[in-house]
Amino acid sequence: MKRALVTGGSGGIGAAICRTLAVQGCDVLLHANSNLDKAEAIAAEIRAAGGHARAIAFDVTDAATTRAALEAELEAGAIQVLVNNAGTIADVPFAGMSPKQWANVIDVSVNGFYNVTQPLTLPMIRTRWGRIINIGSVAGITGNRGQVNYAAAKGALHAATKALALEVANRGITVNAVAPGFIATAMIEGLFNPEMVRKLVPMQRVGQPEEVADLVGFLASDAAAYISGQVISINGGMI
Repeated sequence: MKRALVTGGSGGIGAAICRTLAVQGCDVLLHANSNLDKAEAIAAEIRAAGGHARAIAFDVTDAATTRAALEAELEAGAIQVLVNNAGTIADVPFAGMSPKQWANVIDVSVNGFYNVTQPLTLPMIRTRWGRIINIGSVAGITGNRGQVNYAAAKGALHAATKALALEVANRGITVNAVAPGFIATAMIEGLFNPEMVRKLVPMQRVGQPEEVADLVGFLASDAAAYISGQVISINGGMI
């Protein structure tokens, strides 16, 4: 049974990904930072359905704490499926953006990617099989008003995806990014009204977390063994 880690597993997209990977037979580590109770409830739900899941907590922006938590988990064996889903937003026009608003968003998506992925890479390489899937955003491709920090963070994550894919391609490891558009989660609740969605999204609806999870599940499978270094959009035809 392959072990999987999903950061930000207590969020809407993260929880859907955890459920999908559990159905595919993974033993899922469901990561949370401040929402451990919610993560534990989702893990319990997965176990009740016959899957394997357990909640863990650490701050991905704290390098030492993250490494210690992951080293403890690695004692049970390599984590072969990693989904870097943790992220945050602090939307504000760039002219009024504070240093904290800039740094926090970059810290979670970019430094969090490094802090989580780097300790897991060599153990994954030793198994000669792995899947690293980074959750980016359409904002990292096209940009978005009021999200210079978020676009920068996700754009960097997309670039890191492509570079790391080259480094591990001959080790049986694929590295891809999934770039969602408007997905029905608490993060965007209230930000986009139906009229705006109809105007911006050719399919005239927001996506569902399960639709993103299905794509992630495919990329985590043996069927996607020849797909690597890609940023795959899932946005209802926006771009």
